[in-house]
Amino acid sequence: MSIFDEVKDFGTTKEGKTAKLYTVTGKGGMKAVFTDFGAILVSLYVPDRDGKLGDVVLGYDSLEKYFVNGPNFGSTIGRHANRIGKASFTLNGQKYELDKNDGNNNLHGGFNGYHKRLWEASEREDNDGKVIIFKYFSKDLDQGFPGNISVSVEYKVRDDNALSITYYAKSDKDTVVNLTNHTYFNLAGHDNGSILGHKVWLDSDEFTYADEESIPNGEIRKVKGTPMDFTTEKVVGDDIDADYDQIKFGKGFDHNWILKTKRGIVSLFGTLKEETTGRLMEMYTDLPGVQFYSGNFLNGTDEGKGGFKYQRRSGLCFETQFYPNAINVPSFPQPVIKANDEFTTTTVYKFKTV
Repeated sequence: MSIFDEVKDFGTTKEGKTAKLYTVTGKGGMKAVFTDFGAILVSLYVPDRDGKLGDVVLGYDSLEKYFVNGPNFGSTIGRHANRIGKASFTLNGQKYELDKNDGNNNLHGGFNGYHKRLWEASEREDNDGKVIIFKYFSKDLDQGFPGNISVSVEYKVRDDNALSITYYAKSDKDTVVNLTNHTYFNLAGHDNGSILGHKVWLDSDEFTYADEESIPNGEIRKVKGTPMDFTTEKVVGDDIDADYDQIKFGKGFDHNWILKTKRGIVSLFGTLKEETTGRLMEMYTDLPGVQFYSGNFLNGTDEGKGGFKYQRRSGLCFETQFYPNAINVPSFPQPVIKANDEFTTTTVYKFKTV
């Protein structure tokens, strides 16, 4: 018996293959919609305090819009999420050149990221939820990265209204791997507009400094006494336009917060709350960092689901990750896996009401 409520055609890729939409409903009532194009989360319906379901992630109604998807709505990002300075790195004495798709830097894998590819889908049911599995094989020097690598992303729609995302990767050469999910959340509903009233708490005392091109250089700053302090729950809009170099460079929040997590132990690192609906999202990971991005570059030109146009700061991202540019900063935790070692990591977004 299939875990899916519905499987339907979503359109045809540029290569002439059929992309599908998969709908999964958990026992707790949460409903998720995925596509095998880009292993993308298209919609996520979660209850508010009155039990009413609402779609809390930004996205598109058509496959063709995901061909472009400038904001990376809902995307599985690889082989390397976030930025690599000067679009190059050296591994085992060999220099690798990457796409310069963000000024002089590499962003989210380059021009042809994993979120622009068709993945192979399968399914299973676990004791605590329903799992859709997306698999992709990336050849040696695809995007400029070494190693033939097998990647899989398992989305579990859990019975307790949590969405668990587990990544696996295995390469035949030492390589760089930094996989994340680029979903934009608006807990009032994807078509509700501004997220400035949302409240965020992050269990983080430090963040990585980023220059005008959003590239970390190894400097670590304390959040205390800065607009970057979310150690106690704070309204997003309070400091988003503060007179602070990091806020000015990023045009709001678009930085890597250093987490207190330990590899292999999935633990709570933050919450997102929207008080008018009562929706609360708890966030868990075993990765060392999270890119908290406040949708600063959305500009109303993207027509999303239902024809709604996503304005600036109408969605929030919490992209769990290795730090940006870590491969070029030896003091940072390294996003490197050895040949034939299995890489795995899990991030969870769990929904409650208050």
